[in-house]
Amino acid sequence: MSTEHGKHAEHGKHAEHGKHGEHGKHADSTERHQYRKELPAEVPVVDEAPAPAPARQPAGETGLTGRQRLVKGLWPPRVSRAQLTVAVLLFVLGLGLAIQVRSNSDDNSALRGARQEDLVRILDELDDRTQRLEDEKQGLEDQRTELENSSDQAEEARKQTVEKERQLGILAGTVAAQGPGITLTVTDPKGAVEADMLLDAVQELRAAGAEAIQVNDVRVVADTYLTDASGGKGVSVDGRKIDQPYVFKVIGKPQDLEPALNIPGGVVQTLEKEQATVVVNRSQKIVVDALRAARRPDYARSSSE
Repeated sequence: MSTEHGKHAEHGKHAEHGKHGEHGKHADSTERHQYRKELPAEVPVVDEAPAPAPARQPAGETGLTGRQRLVKGLWPPRVSRAQLTVAVLLFVLGLGLAIQVRSNSDDNSALRGARQEDLVRILDELDDRTQRLEDEKQGLEDQRTELENSSDQAEEARKQTVEKERQLGILAGTVAAQGPGITLTVTDPKGAVEADMLLDAVQELRAAGAEAIQVNDVRVVADTYLTDASGGKGVSVDGRKIDQPYVFKVIGKPQDLEPALNIPGGVVQTLEKEQATVVVNRSQKIVVDALRAARRPDYARSSSE
C-alpha cells in the first residue's frame, strides 16, 4: 500500500511539473509575441549621398564676421574712370544749385523782412521806372513823327540834332546841367566806407533815373570807376582822391531818387551799418557843374562819315 501511494505521489509530481512546464512555455511565447508587436517595423536601408563639404573661405577671411566681410567687400571702392567723372560732375552740379538757391534766399531776405509800406514804396518805384521808359519811348516816336510830317524836314532835323547833342553832352559830362533832384551827404568819421559802397549808390541812382551825378568835384559818367585810396582810407573817383564827407549832387525826379536809396537793405542801411551818417535832401534846383574834357574816340567813328 505504501508502494502504491508512492507511485501516486510521483505521478502527481510529474503531472504537476508537466503542467507548470507547459504553462511556463505558454507564458514565454506570449511575452515574446508582445515584444515583437512593440518593436518598430524594419526600415529598408538606403544609401545616403555624402554631405557637401563646407565652402572653403579665402585665406584672409578666416574668422571674419559677416559685417567685417561686408565692409571688406565695399571698401576700398572699385570705380572706373567714367564713374568717377560722372560723380565729380554731379557734385559740381549739386554745389552750383545749392549756391544759387542760397543766393536767391539772401537776395529775398530783405524783402521778406520789409514792412508793408516799404513794399508799397518799392512797387511804386518800379511803376515809376516803367512809366519813365514809356515816356522816353513816346518821345522818340513823336520825334520820328515830326520828322516825317514837317514841311521843312532839314530844319526840324537840325533842331533835333542840337537837342540830342545837348542831351549827350550832359550824359558825357562835357556841359553843366541843372534841374530838380537830391543831395546825398555821407559822413564817415571812422573811415569804414569803401569804394564799392559808394559805387552801389551810383548804380542805384542811375537805375532810379538820375540824369547827371557829381561826387564832390568829380563828374560821374558812363566810364567812371571808384577805388579805395592808397593807405586804406578814403576813396578815389577816376583816379582822383576825394575826402569825406562824400556829397552826391544828383539831377532827376526826387520822388524816384530818394526812395531808391531808402529801400530795405539798400544804400542807406548799408552805410549806416558801417557807422556812417547819411542825409538825403530834396531840392527843385540842383546844379551839376563839374565838367569832363571831351575825348575823341581812337577807333570809333560815326557811321554817317
